[in-house]
Amino acid sequence: MTTETTAGIPQARQQSSLSVAAAKNLASTTKSAPQMQEISNRWLLRALPWVEVSGGTYRVNRRLSYAVGRGRVSFAQTGRQVSVVPPTLREVPVLRGFEDDALLAELAGRFVQRDFAVGDVLIEQGAEIDEVFLVAHGKVDKIGTGKYGDPTVLGTFADGDHIGDEALTVADRRWPYSVKATTSGTVLVLAWPAFQELVDRSEALRDQILAFIADSQLPQTHKGEAAIGMSAGHEGEFDLPTAFVDYELSPREYELSVAQTVLRVHSRVADLYNQPMDQTEHQLRLTVEALRERQEHELVNNPEFGLLSNAEYGQRIQTHSGPPTPDDLDELLCRRRSTKFYLAHPKAIAAFGRECNSRGLYPEAIQFEGKTVPSWRGVPILTCNKIPVVNGTTSILAMRVGEDNQGVIGLRPGALPDQVEPGLNVRFMGIDEKAVVKYLVSAYYSAAVLVPDAIGVLENVDVAHWQH
Repeated sequence: MTTETTAGIPQARQQSSLSVAAAKNLASTTKSAPQMQEISNRWLLRALPWVEVSGGTYRVNRRLSYAVGRGRVSFAQTGRQVSVVPPTLREVPVLRGFEDDALLAELAGRFVQRDFAVGDVLIEQGAEIDEVFLVAHGKVDKIGTGKYGDPTVLGTFADGDHIGDEALTVADRRWPYSVKATTSGTVLVLAWPAFQELVDRSEALRDQILAFIADSQLPQTHKGEAAIGMSAGHEGEFDLPTAFVDYELSPREYELSVAQTVLRVHSRVADLYNQPMDQTEHQLRLTVEALRERQEHELVNNPEFGLLSNAEYGQRIQTHSGPPTPDDLDELLCRRRSTKFYLAHPKAIAAFGRECNSRGLYPEAIQFEGKTVPSWRGVPILTCNKIPVVNGTTSILAMRVGEDNQGVIGLRPGALPDQVEPGLNVRFMGIDEKAVVKYLVSAYYSAAVLVPDAIGVLENVDVAHWQH
């Protein structure tokens, strides 16, 4: 209602048509389905070949390997003091499977902290190996001598890596390379006499070392697998070697993991407010989306079967300068055959694009499963926002996939009761005394790396570096 003035006296004006506010009460609005910001491309779930697992367990049988994989040692920090977490010393190959926790704790206590600055030389090539180094923080280069006498970077050590334990298996106990710091950081150092004193005192540790040395001297391939005896290029009546292919006696088994939630919908909502959109249907749809997001997160980050945790030490490399360069992706690519795709956080892909632009390179966009994605050397680079970015650094994965290709595979069960999607079911749990309808929503999954070189990781990728 409005007013007008007559002789200075306000007069009420009568409304001549229906008001907008009143009309809205009778109008039927155009509505969207419930939206959800968390939904991502979930390329990993789409690109992995999925194998149906009966009995909830998948066993990976491999050829017998003598080479014990290297892992990463962990550290605890109190102020500026850094110490080794004793159980993680089992990640050093010679201590793999060693059961004496008390001795590991004593060994950890014998490491001495040593800080270093950019450019410091930690190890001189040709010097006697008399210390073991654990890199607690920072990055150092392994520098050898090239064919023509020039210095060559053979590799990079970073957080959790260990240097010098290989002296147990070589005849010449002299450093075959130098180690120079490329960043500031901290190492923990164990003098050989301190280690030898423990070996002399502990029969169990001595037996552990002797068994490790014995295995390292057995005939094996460059991949560490037990060699198959054979002869080639011989002439005449030559006695051929006999051979058989030995298998691991304790193959790894992957059990299916689960992500679950209980969806609750009040019966009054389901009965009265299900038009034009079914409330229960959309509640379930968004719950399934959230479960699939969690499933992909677990496939990347789970400490038991996650891809980041299960990549072998020998398949982990460090960036040369921090940001992801074409050289880094080339090195990651050359470590395996038939790489199917790279998997990277969007920030890492953007950082790689900046490095390419600075060099005048423009990676080709290709088609992958009907979508246009960036690529490098013809290998698609897929986004995955589940790869963590910590303090401006992240990781990039490269994978060969498929059971027939000895690659990475996803694991899920066969047909489930009340299945709505492969590996996911929704089961009615009844109605409680408050008239709330309950549904159990479950997703079952895991992932397996069939052979170690099926997956590689480029670590400590700097995504906060910008060209100036």
